[in-house]
Amino acid sequence: MPGKRTERLVTRDGVELVFDLVGEGPTVLLHHGFAADARINWEQPGIVAALAERGRRVVALDARGHGRSGKPHDPAAYGGPAMVEDCRELLDHLGLEAVDVVGYSMGGRVAALLAAREPRVRCAVLGGVSRRLLDRAGADQDGASGTWFTAIADALEAEDPATVADPVARGFRAFAERTGADRHALAAIQRAAPPPPVDLGAIRCPVLVLAGDRDELVGDPAVLARAVPGAELAVVQGDHLGAVLDPAFTAAILAFLDRHSPVAEPAR
Repeated sequence: MPGKRTERLVTRDGVELVFDLVGEGPTVLLHHGFAADARINWEQPGIVAALAERGRRVVALDARGHGRSGKPHDPAAYGGPAMVEDCRELLDHLGLEAVDVVGYSMGGRVAALLAAREPRVRCAVLGGVSRRLLDRAGADQDGASGTWFTAIADALEAEDPATVADPVARGFRAFAERTGADRHALAAIQRAAPPPPVDLGAIRCPVLVLAGDRDELVGDPAVLARAVPGAELAVVQGDHLGAVLDPAFTAAILAFLDRHSPVAEPAR
């Protein structure tokens, strides 16, 4: 991609993070979904290019355990708020005082935590995420959600994918194989201590909840939108893996950022 610059940051615990910088203007941090990376989630669907062409500076991060970044196989490397702290370190590293955050699925959970806890977040897009995923810490205690995450980890570690019975776990295993991900690093993420619960009521910045109309993993996105003060809701076509490919997904992000984080008009 023209103008793309790749940089690296070594975190507090020695994990190397790789991220791309594209464009100039108000900064947008993109955080991708589980088993994807910045290229698959944001660059291939044209989202990075659309944001840069709109006059924004894009920071497209490969999260720990994914893409070009470090991939520890120890669940302790992913426990609790690890990915949220990575983003905070990245903001410090880049000297940012304000940032717009766009996350999808796993990245949507990170974006929600940042919006609730980080005053530098100007506005946030919570894509492909639900109350169930955001409340993972509490849900795990009832055993059902915890079993689901364990099933995904088991599927990723299985020698023979044909032995994976759970359809959701089987889908994540197939996606990880298609993307060439490190399956053992991904399994470690699933076995890690859950992130802290998100205090949705503490979010004071503008928020867009964005999901596909056939996303069975998320369920009704309106439930999440109602829980975030003043949140907007947009539903596009697609399931959990395909929603980002709908041009309406990119258009919704652009329109939301234009309303709440406008690009300054050039001096004349």
